[in-house]
Formats: sequence, structure tokens, C-alpha cells
Amino acid sequence: MRKKIKIIFLFLLCCCARWGYGQLSPGDLTKYHADLEGLLNCTKCHNLGEGISPSKCLDCHTELKQRIDQKKGYHISSEVKAVSCIDCHNDHHGRNFEIIRFDQENFDHQLAGYKLEDAHAEQECVACHKDEFITEKKIRDKEYTFLGLDTKCSACHEDVHQGSLANDCASCHDIKAFKPATRFDHSQSEFPLKGKHLDVDCIECHPINQKNGKDFQVFTGLAFDNCSSCHEDTHGGRFGQNCLECHTEESWHLFKGMGNFDHNKTDFSLSGRHRTTDCFACHKNGTDNSNPFKEFVTWKTFDCALCHEDVHVSKFGSDCKICHSTSSFITLNKDHNFDHAKTDYALEGKHIEVECKACHEGSSKIEVLEFDRCNLCHEDFHQGQFKNEQG
Repeated sequence: MRKKIKIIFLFLLCCCARWGYGQLSPGDLTKYHADLEGLLNCTKCHNLGEGISPSKCLDCHTELKQRIDQKKGYHISSEVKAVSCIDCHNDHHGRNFEIIRFDQENFDHQLAGYKLEDAHAEQECVACHKDEFITEKKIRDKEYTFLGLDTKCSACHEDVHQGSLANDCASCHDIKAFKPATRFDHSQSEFPLKGKHLDVDCIECHPINQKNGKDFQVFTGLAFDNCSSCHEDTHGGRFGQNCLECHTEESWHLFKGMGNFDHNKTDFSLSGRHRTTDCFACHKNGTDNSNPFKEFVTWKTFDCALCHEDVHVSKFGSDCKICHSTSSFITLNKDHNFDHAKTDYALEGKHIEVECKACHEGSSKIEVLEFDRCNLCHEDFHQGQFKNEQG
């Protein structure tokens, strides 16, 4: 009998408690607060006789309290800083009541500490506010939250550079579009672009390869110590690697500083007047072609007559340096040993010591001279005493 009385008492007590709570509670809590239902949990949110305590809200919502303490986010903005939690997030409206609600279309995102601009302003909220972009597990496990996002580009966007470049994406890219990288200034790199390099498409120097199974455009580790790192050395390395001695970035065919070129590296060393002769006086094909300065690469010899007129019309052979030097065509070598016997008048006796120009007054030295009688050149001291029919 006593056992039955105890059971009936406990049943009535539970009914009274349920009836009493029903009289005190204005309605069911939202599903997010459902674990706080019951009379014993009221003081977890309410101060007796004072209503809802914002500090008790933050005792549970520690992630939000941390941001408020750091002076970050929407809840420290002028719009809500002085507003009580319950003014925006009141409860007891039923299990399916959305306790976080606001006009997403007109929400001023700048109040949250991150202004939406350009392409970001065109996105739906859910494009960014999704679990996969939240790094902290405790926040990511929440069923519904706008917390936990990082403002770094890599927090939402894939790093197509795969860690090969610095993390300061904004130094190259803007928010309007990822391509082109409008903020990148090549002049601030280790290889400032000049001349024709300015007109070259990026991909010509920065190829797209495969890395980790994905397209990867190479922007680092490219060799640029000398031109041949990218350009074919048409000289085959014969003239060294300092291309700027002769070439400019304006055009492969526009030359500068040709006076610095060491012609001794070719098969024809320059000496005498050849050193002061304009390059194009010999290299007459010009530079507007695929092989500038290569007119003579097939030559086996460099006889003077190949470039200069042979005023001796081949009478004295092709070895001009026997008499001439590169300093002047007219001035003969002091130690020249021209063989006069190759002419019709071999020199003998005192004639050997006579300067050439004493007889050969013309510049070509091949003028026809009569030499069958001595008095054609010499004075007749005998004054015609021995003159005969031949003169």
C-alpha cells in the first residue's frame, strides 16, 4: 500500500513540475538551445528577477566572446555594440525558430570588418560561409554559423601557385578578377622588362607545366643570367655570353656599342684602318634579316681583292701585304720586298735603292713606263753626242 502511495506521489509531482514549467516558460526553445529546456536550466540564461544576461550568453558562445574581446567582427560595430543579445536573438518561439536572422540582401558586410568589393560583392553568402572554409573544428561542427572564416585569400581560394610564391596575393591580384594580375609590376622583379620584352606574352617565358596533377605556371626558378637562357645563341658561343655588348632589348637587329665587339674572336682580326671602318661598310646586308653580320662565315680566305679593287689588275699576285699594310693602301711597308722581276723591268744596281715613287708617280703604280732608253728617266749628260737612230 505504501509503495503505491509513493508511486502516485511521484507521478503527481512530475505532473505539477511539468504544469508549473508550462506556466513559467513562454514557449519551447529553438533547436539550437533545446538542451537548455527545463526549470533547472533557466538560470543558465536568466538572472532571477532581471531577465536575460548578455554575459551568460557569452559564457556559452565563447568563440563570439573571443572576437568581441579582440575588438573584431560585427558585434563590436556601432550598429549593435550597445544592443543586448536578446534584442536580436530572442528565444522561446518554438523548435524551428531561426534565432539568427537578418536581411542578407542588404547586410552591410563592412560592419563585420571585411568590406565586400567587386567580384566578392556579387557572391551569395553561402558561397563563402560554408564548412569547408572554416579551419577551427569547434566552429565547423556547429550546425549554423557565420563565424570562423579567415580573410586570407587562400582560406577560400585554391593556391594555383602551389606555395611557390609569397602569400600576399593582393600584391599581384585585385578583387575584380584573378586574371590578369593587374597589380603585378615586372619592373619591381629581378628582371625588369625592357624593349621588345614588354610586348611578349607572359606564357612565352612562363610556361604551364603539370605539378601534383594540376596545371602549374612557372614564375620562379627561371634562369635569366644571360640572353641564351631563353634565346638561341646564333653565334654558337664564339663571342661569349655578354650579348649586351652589341645587342639591345629593342630588337635583335638593333645594335649598340659595336666598338666594344672583339673582332679578334672571328676569323678576321681587325687592324689599321679596318678598326675605324664602320661595320656596315663591310657587312652590307644590314641587320634586318635572320643572319646579320654573317656574310663571311663561308669564306675560306680573306684576300684583300675580295673586298678591295685590285688596282694592279692581278699583275702582282694576291698577297697584298708584301707591299701594303692595313694602315694605308698608299703608304708601303718599310720592309716590303716586292719582286720587281715580276715586271718587264727587273731592277739592278742603283735602281734597287730608288724609291718606287721616284719612277711611279701615279697612285696605282702600274702606269705604263717606257724603259728602253735611259734618257727617258735620266738627264743626258752627253747632250746627244752618242745619239743614234733609235734615240
